[in-house]
Amino acid sequence: MNPRIKICGLLDPEMARRTAELGADAIGLVFYPPSPRHVEIAVAAQIVAALPAFVSSVGLFVNAEAAFVRSVLDRVPLDILQFHGDETPEYCRQFGRPYLKALRVTPDINLVEYAQRFVDALCKGILVDAFVEGVPGGTGEAFDWDLLPKDLSLPLVLSGGLHPDNVYEAICKVRPWAVDVSSGVESSKGIKDAAKIAAFINQAERKAHD
Repeated sequence: MNPRIKICGLLDPEMARRTAELGADAIGLVFYPPSPRHVEIAVAAQIVAALPAFVSSVGLFVNAEAAFVRSVLDRVPLDILQFHGDETPEYCRQFGRPYLKALRVTPDINLVEYAQRFVDALCKGILVDAFVEGVPGGTGEAFDWDLLPKDLSLPLVLSGGLHPDNVYEAICKVRPWAVDVSSGVESSKGIKDAAKIAAFINQAERKAHD
């Protein structure tokens, strides 16, 4: 089965719709001001409104105040929340929305135990990313996929350094539920490239035909 495909860091409705037309299952919106992919709430609402049916919208937050998350939800009908900081299970559950919990992988982390903490009706997966000191994600750095266990209690979303030239290899090796890309389909920091998005999706879907 092909993994689901999420393209993260969209900044305008036109590119979001184009990304959906190219075959993405989900688009990600970054509500983290230090990121070059940060999107204003009003623009995020326009992006979500532009999406066709059955394409999910995912809102990314990093150690955000709960009141800020709620202020976004008041104006943007996000399908899934993605927490990319040090959020606890209790924090993630308080919004009553489906969510993903991101984890930056290091050799000393027990991913099985970590995932078990978040097992509940709302947590829809664990997103794994590369660890770069002081940067919560979107670095474009890959990590050692051999560190990933085969017996997680939650669906695995693979992120970190993916791009059109390595996503097929990553899927064959890790067999994730979904793949998530941001910088790997950009022409410059924060600027998505439709040709790279198309190439990424083509390679991610190649597994079903080989």
